[in-house]
Amino acid sequence: MDELLSGLRAAAEATRVRILFLLAHGEANVSELTQILGQSQPRVSRHLKLMAEAGLISRHKEGNWVLFRLREEDMGGALARAIVDLLPGSDAVLAGDLARLEDIRSRRAEEAARYFAENAARWEQLRSLHVREEDVEQAMVRLAGSAPIRLHVDLGTGTGAVLRRFASRAQQSVGIDSSRDMLAIARVSLEAAGVRHAQIRHGEIYALPFPDGFADFVTIHQVLHFLEDPARALAEAARILTPGGRLLIVDFAPHELDELRAEHAHRRLGIAAEHMAQWLTRAGLSLTQHEVLPPPWRPQGKGLTVSMWLASTAPSTVPVSLKDRAT
Repeated sequence: MDELLSGLRAAAEATRVRILFLLAHGEANVSELTQILGQSQPRVSRHLKLMAEAGLISRHKEGNWVLFRLREEDMGGALARAIVDLLPGSDAVLAGDLARLEDIRSRRAEEAARYFAENAARWEQLRSLHVREEDVEQAMVRLAGSAPIRLHVDLGTGTGAVLRRFASRAQQSVGIDSSRDMLAIARVSLEAAGVRHAQIRHGEIYALPFPDGFADFVTIHQVLHFLEDPARALAEAARILTPGGRLLIVDFAPHELDELRAEHAHRRLGIAAEHMAQWLTRAGLSLTQHEVLPPPWRPQGKGLTVSMWLASTAPSTVPVSLKDRAT
C-alpha cells in the first residue's frame, strides 16, 4: 500500500505525467527531456529524482550521461505503465512532446548513419569472407532451441543485430558494448525495428554491470577474437547466468588471414574448438552443441568458417517446492 501511494503522489503532476509518456517510448537523458519539455534542467532533474525514488522510473549512468526509462518491474513499474496506458492519444501537449522526441531521434539516426557510412567499407570487406549474417543469425535461433527466454543479454552487441533477431523470443533484452559509437547505432536500429523491451548499456565485457544469476540467455557474437583474454570474458558471462542458463557463442574457426589483424584489429585468428572447450570447462559451463558454417566459395580460395557453441550452466539442485517457499 505504501509503495502504491508513494508512486501515485510522485506522478500527480502534469510535467511528470509527460515524462512518463516520453519514457514509455524509450530511454532519454536529462538534456533530451529538457529540450522536449521546454523547462530548465534543474526542474526536470527534480521531477526525475522524485519519480526514481518512488520506483516509477529507473536510471543508469553511461559515461557523462544519466539515462532514464520506465521501470520494468515491481509495483512502481506496473503503476507507471498503467498511467501511460490511461493517457488520451489525442492530447495536443503529448502529441507535441512526441513530435519533438521523434525530431531528436531523427538527428540521432543521421549521426549514426554518418558513422556507419565512414566505417561500412571495413565491415563489408569482412562480411564477404564468410557466410551471410542472415544465415548466421538463423542458425543461432535454431541452435538456441525453443526454450523460453526471460532475460537475454548480448555481449559486444555492436549494431544490436542479435538483439533484434531474438526480440520476439525474449521477454526482456539488454545489449552491452564498450563502444559508444556502436551503442548509438544499436539504439537507432532497435528504435527503427520497434523493439521497445530492449535496453542498450555501455559496459566492459570483463566486468559486467549485473549481479550473479542475472540472465537465463547470453550471446557473444563475433567478439572473442578481439579480446586479449576470452576465457575471462566467458567466466564473466557464466557468472551472470542463472542455474540452467544458456550461453550461445559465435566466432571464427582458426584461419590464416593475418591481414585481419591490421585491417580489422583482430587479436586472434579464430578460436580453436579445443581452446573453447577448455575455457568453458574452466568457467563451469557444459558444452551442449558445436556447429560450423563453412565459408562461401571464393575465387581466391580464402574464406572464414563460422563456429557456433551452445553451453549451459548446471541446473539448480534445489527442489522446486523449496524454492517456492524461499520466495
